[in-house]
Amino acid sequence: MTTSTSTTSTIRTVAGAAAEPVRLHVDHNAVKRLGNWTSADRFEVHARRGSVVLDLRSPRIPAGELVVDLDLDRAMVKLLLPDDAVVDQGDIVWSGSGKVKDGVGQQNERKGVVPAEGVRRVRLTGRIHGGEVRVARGGVAMLAAMFTREYVEDAKRARCEGAWPTVDDPARAPKNA
Repeated sequence: MTTSTSTTSTIRTVAGAAAEPVRLHVDHNAVKRLGNWTSADRFEVHARRGSVVLDLRSPRIPAGELVVDLDLDRAMVKLLLPDDAVVDQGDIVWSGSGKVKDGVGQQNERKGVVPAEGVRRVRLTGRIHGGEVRVARGGVAMLAAMFTREYVEDAKRARCEGAWPTVDDPARAPKNA
C-alpha cells in the first residue's frame, strides 16, 4: 500500500496583504493534516474521488473567521473543530447529492444557542458535486485524530523526547520536564 502526501504551501505575509491560502489537491487519494500543522486562516481544497482531513483545532490558527474554499467531485472532507466552533455552509453551490454532516451544529441551531463572542467561525464556500463535508468536534475529533498513522508516529516521537503527543489535542499544554 502506497501512501502519498501533498505539500502544503508556505504562508507568506506581506505588510498589509493577506496570507496566501493553504492549497490541497487530492485525486483518488487520502490526505490528512493533523495537529499543529498551519497558522493560516484560508484553505483551498480541490478533491476528486478522494478524502481530506483538516484539523482546525490548533491554537496557532488565528481566532475569528476561517474560510475553506471547496471544489469537491465525489469526495469527502472531514473538519476537526473545537466544540464551540460555528460552521456556515450558505456559500456552497451544490450539484448532485451530498450534504454537510454537523450533528452538534444542527442541535445548537434547533435549540437557539447563540455563539459566544470570539468563537472560531468556519465559512465553507465553493462547489460540491456528489460529495460531503463531515464535521467532528470535541472527543469525536480527538478519536478521529488518534485512529491514524500520524498519531502513532507522533506518540513514538513524543515518548522519545519525553513530551506529550499533539496530534490528538493540538491545544494541549507541553509537558514539563
